[in-house]
Amino acid sequence: MVTRREFLDTLAAGAAGLAIGSTAKSYAQIMGSNDRLNFAIAGLNSRGYAHLSSLKANADRARVAYVCDVESTILAKFCAEAERELGYAPKAKMDFREALAAKDVDAISIATPDHWHTPMAILALQAGKHVYVEKPCSHNPAEGALLVEAQKKYGKLVQMGTQQRSSPHTIEIVDKIHNGLIGRAYYAKAWYSNTRKSIGFGKEAPVPSNLDWDLWQGPAPRRAYTSNIQPYNWHWFRIYGTGETLNNGTHEVDVCRWALDVEYPRSVTASGGRYHFKDDWQFYDTLVTSFDYGDKLLSWEGKCCQGMKFYGRDRGATIMGTTGSVLVDRGGYEIYDLKGDKTSEFKAAKAAPSTDLMGRDSMTDAHFANFIDGVRTGAKLNAPIEVGNVSVTILELSNIAWEVNRELHLDTADGKILDDEQAMKKWGRAYESAFAPHV
Repeated sequence: MVTRREFLDTLAAGAAGLAIGSTAKSYAQIMGSNDRLNFAIAGLNSRGYAHLSSLKANADRARVAYVCDVESTILAKFCAEAERELGYAPKAKMDFREALAAKDVDAISIATPDHWHTPMAILALQAGKHVYVEKPCSHNPAEGALLVEAQKKYGKLVQMGTQQRSSPHTIEIVDKIHNGLIGRAYYAKAWYSNTRKSIGFGKEAPVPSNLDWDLWQGPAPRRAYTSNIQPYNWHWFRIYGTGETLNNGTHEVDVCRWALDVEYPRSVTASGGRYHFKDDWQFYDTLVTSFDYGDKLLSWEGKCCQGMKFYGRDRGATIMGTTGSVLVDRGGYEIYDLKGDKTSEFKAAKAAPSTDLMGRDSMTDAHFANFIDGVRTGAKLNAPIEVGNVSVTILELSNIAWEVNRELHLDTADGKILDDEQAMKKWGRAYESAFAPHV
């Protein structure tokens, strides 16, 4: 297995052959003889299929050169699907660092477990690659700040996968809100409902022969393999995942923050628990969070195991103002007057249900198109990392507020917790030293 140091030494020794050379050479390498960006996709179990679909939708400007996953059966299944979809076979690698070291890779799209998002993105930037990283962009607030710093240092583009930022109808309605459609917007509510099942109680078990467990764990402190972690339930273990708040709440809370035109709040409160089942799940299944901005309020309500909908929708956002309200989701928007009577609506498409783990849709196609345009032509990214990181950080702070069970007061410049040493200790995390991220 390639160690982190060996990987970085290889980069330093072969820098002339990577995309970190002169501006002219970098541009020539990015564009290539066929004017397409070469992508590596890392993390192939669920959301990776949406990346494949969206790169196929942008096939005139993008090519999948490599696909990477630490589990050989998942890798083989994905490779077969990729060849059927694309008409050619990308190179398959269990170790993503081999793809990052390849001269013909211009960008990586990351759909791995959360604990790998920032460390992998930083390694990609150090290798001279552009990065499309799924939400959440980090596992903890310290990582998010580090990724923003790395993007500035290495100069490559980083887009976070909050694809609703590239949704035409969402862009349109947020612009209308900013221009006074509902007067002065001051309250936004985001929600998500699902009927997830219990993950039971796992047992320590031998590592499957098809899984590189060491590389799967990567930057996380080492733990024994247990029977109920891989390939999806890692979301509900704090050492790897970030809970439903970051898994799905990032999307709707980001829309609310965008519509209210706010960044870091003055304070965060969060309450909830694991009520529905008793099992190994380490987060809440029900959480209610408030972000107080002084003159504005943003709330998030997540329900993992109870499918009761709001406004007939299992996910969405409402933005309320002095003269009316807007309800917006992935399928369109509705406009209401001050009394709550609907005055107009726009339907774009049927919203994907909460149970859809892949999320192949036109918004993701558009989000990748925007990222590709950013690399090729310098177009403005719809979700650059410095913007996406704010939404992720405030939701990570929601998790911290829930853990310590008290209100957190924040520095509105960077989101750091004020006058609470115990809570601030949760700003970062411990790492397996060989994989610890650094700029």
